[in-house]
Amino acid sequence: MSGDSNPAATPTPCQDTQGDGRWMSLHNRFVSDSKGKEPDVLFIGDSLIQLLHALNFGIGGDATQHVLWRLINGELDHISPKVVVLWVGTNNHGHTPEQILGGIMAIVNVIHQKLPNAHTLVLGLLPRGKSPNPLRERNASVNAQVQAEVVSLSHVSFLDMDPGFIQSDGSIAHQDIKHKI
Repeated sequence: MSGDSNPAATPTPCQDTQGDGRWMSLHNRFVSDSKGKEPDVLFIGDSLIQLLHALNFGIGGDATQHVLWRLINGELDHISPKVVVLWVGTNNHGHTPEQILGGIMAIVNVIHQKLPNAHTLVLGLLPRGKSPNPLRERNASVNAQVQAEVVSLSHVSFLDMDPGFIQSDGSIAHQDIKHKI
């Protein structure tokens, strides 16, 4: 690795912009909740994961570096799930697809280090915006790179989460988003 630091793969606690300590409180709850639990499946990621009704360690707005920091700081220390579902990267604003890939793979590596018997399922990023835009292109690039990176790993799988959101004219109908997620 060169001397360049990848911000998306650098463990970073989320900045407390609202001043209420919510993010750190959720992290501490996840560390506490993991004690004495034996889940078969663990969900990790951002707000899309946070809204699932399962044992999950998702926090809305989290980027890869936030998830990485949380995992290094205790969230995986007391559990041993068979499967970890990871869905993160869409909130990495200002990062390149290569940086986001680095962040996702850093998370995958921490999961494998802390949970060597677990299989990690990386979910692909959804397309962003109603019409074609740079964020949609970035997410598609991230998905292609992650899929190529994990194909040779026995403990990781990739699942494309785009079940046909993008129409032939390049648009995404808002009703499709509500019905397909």
